[in-house]
Amino acid sequence: MEEIGADAGEASDEADELDDVRRALRALKGEVEARLRGRVPTSRAASVDWEELFDRARRSLSTLGMVERSGEVDEFGMDEVVLSRAARLFDFLMDTWWRIETVGLDASTPRTPSLLVANASGLLPWDAIMIAHAVARAQPGVERPRFLVADWLITLPFMQPRLACIGGVRACRENAERLLRSGRPVVSFPEGVKGSTKAFRERYRLKRFGRGGVVRTALVTGAPLVPVAVIGAEETHPVLFRVTTLARLAGLPFLPVTPTFPLLGPLGLIPLPSHWQIRFGPPLDLGPVGPEAVEDELLVARLTEELRERLQGMLSQGLRERASTWG
Repeated sequence: MEEIGADAGEASDEADELDDVRRALRALKGEVEARLRGRVPTSRAASVDWEELFDRARRSLSTLGMVERSGEVDEFGMDEVVLSRAARLFDFLMDTWWRIETVGLDASTPRTPSLLVANASGLLPWDAIMIAHAVARAQPGVERPRFLVADWLITLPFMQPRLACIGGVRACRENAERLLRSGRPVVSFPEGVKGSTKAFRERYRLKRFGRGGVVRTALVTGAPLVPVAVIGAEETHPVLFRVTTLARLAGLPFLPVTPTFPLLGPLGLIPLPSHWQIRFGPPLDLGPVGPEAVEDELLVARLTEELRERLQGMLSQGLRERASTWG
């Protein structure tokens, strides 16, 4: 009863405050009309409903910057409304800015939930976004791939909700297994931070694939392992060298120095318009290996190295066949 009484008291206070505001508005309305009568016709001055104008302005300010949200946001945060609005930008990047060619997508990519394993190609996840968009455009009936994002990137201010809306998920085995078991393909970058921050002189040379997490995930879930070679993306933000001391002060693992960043400030974050090619290889045949093999360290290491060598071969072949970085 005390809580009900308190609520009633608060409601009464709010009503009194609203009455005070309305009385002040009426007084302001009268004063403004009195000053306007000598300059505009009385009928026109009297037709202005200042209280209604105030209410309309209040409603507009209360919803400033708010948009209608989708009711179809899944448990990982992907928003179909945001994706549909971003589709035009992604199409522009794919068709005009980077002129991306896809090889082997229709024939080689299985339509069952698969684990797409790609080389890391830069600081920002443009490669992941473009792989997911390429699959979504080529196979509209298939669930859109989700891409795994490293901790250092997803913890940056304002980054996590924006990446989640377009399919980004924090990189860990648990998330990858949940996605695959729910029927969603996954794009993974097993090189991790070492791959995305390698210097320009080391481009397209694959780093170690961690401890075989992608192979263990494939064994446990039964998902096909599909190597994906991204050629051209490592020239979008060529890292000359990294600064670590200043980066630690800002809470970042490193501060990249590229030909345009930080020299040009925020403009330096615009990716260069290199020519891309995305190659989808045939799935890695795990043979009769079952989920119980996840504990076999030698087998996991062998399959991981086989996957790495196959992806490196696809990169080398694509580089040999590439006519120009920018053409």
